[in-house]
Amino acid sequence: MSAGQRKPEEAVINVTRASLPPIEEYQAMLREIWESAQLTNMGRYHEELRERLRRYLGVEELELFVNGHSALELLLQAFSLKGEVITTPFTFASTTHAIVRNGLKPVFCDISEKNYTIDVEKLPEKITENTCAILPVHVYGNICAVHKLSEMGRKYHIPVIYDAAHAFGESYEGRGVGSYGDASMFSFHATKVFHTIEGGAVSLGRRDPELMERLYELKNFGILGQEEVASVGANGKMNEFSAAMGLCNLNHISEYIEGRKRVFERYREILSGRRGILFPEPDPDTKSNYAYLPVRFFKASYSRDAIFERLGKNGIHARKYFYPCVNAYRCYREQYDERETPVAGRISREILTLPIYPGLPLEEVDRICRIVLEER
Repeated sequence: MSAGQRKPEEAVINVTRASLPPIEEYQAMLREIWESAQLTNMGRYHEELRERLRRYLGVEELELFVNGHSALELLLQAFSLKGEVITTPFTFASTTHAIVRNGLKPVFCDISEKNYTIDVEKLPEKITENTCAILPVHVYGNICAVHKLSEMGRKYHIPVIYDAAHAFGESYEGRGVGSYGDASMFSFHATKVFHTIEGGAVSLGRRDPELMERLYELKNFGILGQEEVASVGANGKMNEFSAAMGLCNLNHISEYIEGRKRVFERYREILSGRRGILFPEPDPDTKSNYAYLPVRFFKASYSRDAIFERLGKNGIHARKYFYPCVNAYRCYREQYDERETPVAGRISREILTLPIYPGLPLEEVDRICRIVLEER
């Protein structure tokens, strides 16, 4: 049995695990839902969560959705865009799918070697008369160059709409990340730092009643009253069960993040500085949520794929996140060439996200690191 090899009785370790509040807290809220019999349609818990999240995230406006993808897709629709949207290929499928499903054309810009967000130095060459928006992604909670992006938005008179699915609870230069740009989307999927089982939100850093009304219409079939349907909308409403889970989890969010921080720091203590292993550069102006543990493996000393397989054989399920890049997906590769974003393509072949969640024992982190560092 090699160093760190899993014993038969040891449990499988997934790349993440949903954080859950004490079951009694959730059960108490379920009882009230049962008694009220209002299960959806912007009930009491929905409205309470919306206001509490608005304050917690430090934003002026916030609307809740059934999931993050619906939030992003309907947000793009709310801007009434036509043409091309510049984004990054180093992201989850949802980012690009939301663009395409709105009848818009994605234009892929390469990413920064430093923190894997959109490369603002290469972005201007992508802007044309057909560009209608920029959709950057705060990857792994690494914050985009928000000030430069705002400057570009103003210069070219186009909105900057952030995919902030990874950035819940983070702040940059003392401001909540959801207050930057024209709007931001957050995901509350069960795998995230904060979750509502399934859910999402759109935030605005400034008051915009017209945009918020449009978002509300889009998520509620365009219905404004019992006898008024103002527009063609969808069904993007969050239900009361999800909102209740969100309220419970929000009570414990600081301990969830602190638990992730302990795990994150243990990995860095053991793995950082090793030849052939690289972590993203930390940003001193960002208050992190420690959502992910991305590590790049390169050079002959370490092979990302070999480490991935070795961990898997030991019951440790890391993730090649993000691989392949979106512009290499089967549904897009006939339209795009991954070689046009070489940095994103190279990093996607080197990156591995290691398991991280609040309840992961530090001795398991040590075991994972021993397996990673095994000589082959």
